[in-house]
Amino acid sequence: MIYVDADACPVKDEIYRVATRYQVRVVVVSNSLIAIPAAPLIERMVVGSGPDVADGWIAERAGAGDIVVTADVPLAARCVKGGAIALAPTGRLFDQDAIGMALATRNLMDGLRSAGQVTSGPRPFSGKDRSIFLSALDLAVNRARRAAPAPIPGAASRG
Repeated sequence: MIYVDADACPVKDEIYRVATRYQVRVVVVSNSLIAIPAAPLIERMVVGSGPDVADGWIAERAGAGDIVVTADVPLAARCVKGGAIALAPTGRLFDQDAIGMALATRNLMDGLRSAGQVTSGPRPFSGKDRSIFLSALDLAVNRARRAAPAPIPGAASRG
């Protein structure tokens, strides 16, 4: 399953393409109504408004074998802790080895902004970024599939 932290996600179309290619379910989670393709593998979940409501919904459900697409480093950390693969829209993989440094960098930048320091913010999203993300998502789906346990014959699946 791929969970998408969708309110500001610039790569939703790319996620839909990869999910269709691999026949993977996608849950698009947002605080407001977002258009999604009419496809049986893609569903929309609109959660209540408020800070971190979508993040909480995703973190409670994402686990081993799932992929979470988010630019939110604290959400990525929660998901990685639960065994999910977390991937930024830039293609950056958040894993056990990288999440500590990503959280430290995020907290440092947040502290600088709170102290009045002007920071540059993210650079504009480009076509190259989309290509990098597509490759990273493809690798993540294959990694998740290899790590998933083999289905038990006759057992109900979750998707």
